[in-house]
Amino acid sequence: MSLEKIIVNIDPDLEELIPGFLENRIKDIEILKNAAGQGDLAALKSVGHSLKGVGGGYGFAKITELGAGIEASAIINDMERINQLISDLTDYLQSIEVKYQ
Repeated sequence: MSLEKIIVNIDPDLEELIPGFLENRIKDIEILKNAAGQGDLAALKSVGHSLKGVGGGYGFAKITELGAGIEASAIINDMERINQLISDLTDYLQSIEVKYQ
């Protein structure tokens, strides 16, 4: 299934940082999936909190939104919602096309 591209406009001053930033978000997805599989709410909350904090600063407001949702869902032990948000984050990262302007 091909996902529709999502254009994300990023400040050109961040161009050198974005590839590493996005690689780290892919690593976060693996951590989240493993934590969800083990029911590790503390790890889910921690990674969600981290995503909430870093997304907007790099121009990815959706990452901030999804991270906040993961963190909040971990607090109330809503694993169904957490799994959906991890899926949404995965889809988002696979769909973005970064433009520097």
